[in-house]
Amino acid sequence: MSSNLESDTISLDTSFEATIQIQGRTYQQWAVDHGTSFGPVDEYERDRQETQHQIFKLVFDRRLIFPPVNNPRKILDCGYGSASWATDVAMSYPRCEVIGVDITPHMMPDDPPQNLILQVDDLNEPFTFRTNEFDFIHSRNVVTGINKGRWPSYVKDCARVLRPGGWLQMVEIYHNVQSDNGTMTDGHALREMSTKFLLAAENSKDLRAPLALESFMRGAGMVDVAGRMIPLPLNGWSINPKEREIGERFNYSYKAAMSGHMRIPLTERLHMTDDQFNDLMQRATEELDNIGLKPYVGLYICIGRKAI
Repeated sequence: MSSNLESDTISLDTSFEATIQIQGRTYQQWAVDHGTSFGPVDEYERDRQETQHQIFKLVFDRRLIFPPVNNPRKILDCGYGSASWATDVAMSYPRCEVIGVDITPHMMPDDPPQNLILQVDDLNEPFTFRTNEFDFIHSRNVVTGINKGRWPSYVKDCARVLRPGGWLQMVEIYHNVQSDNGTMTDGHALREMSTKFLLAAENSKDLRAPLALESFMRGAGMVDVAGRMIPLPLNGWSINPKEREIGERFNYSYKAAMSGHMRIPLTERLHMTDDQFNDLMQRATEELDNIGLKPYVGLYICIGRKAI
């Protein structure tokens, strides 16, 4: 990965552009073959990611950058997806060069801001960006893409390419559905779905990595590390108006994510039949609409600064 566009950028390998159709959804062939990512890359997924970005803006009171970053000159977005965050931050800082890196080119916006550069590369490989290059690094929703043993070196790579005093911001969902009132049992489909997803991914991905973001940052030598968990309601069960709106909007987004992102791990690694998978998704979808269950997932946020 390099930001020197004139000398180091090469033409996109056509293998990254190839796709495969599975049960009516479009996936990147390279990512599926290499076990890098199991999420779809079609327009439906692009719309879902944009909806999720708007939900996150509501959760974070429209703040894109949490730590005190003043007049950034260069920003890196790891795992840009549909480039919703990268586009917003590029428009907010028009004099800043924003570089986004992701494994798939399929959801790139058609007309990105001039100061936004989107590159295709694998975050599981060592960074080739220069040391001390970026003022701020943003990493969001990469837990299903980063390989299990890569997390410590991934965060160290981020720390290395930050300039002294620069900040790293990480945002991840822990995909283990919980109940705010404790009424969810092992007999519920949402519990079964979460358990199977964690089991299917455990040999290659660490879906519990969101719980360890602070530890990874401290292990990379970062200072002023601070993290928190925000419960994200999965329907409108909260009496708090803002949280109720978040839950109502996130309900759609999470339903859309479940079948698209879990199908390959559960059918190929746990050998569920399509009928078994579809039945589980149907039951879990119905439970997501159950206000009485008060379902939620944890959203983990962590920031850290590179020492001067």
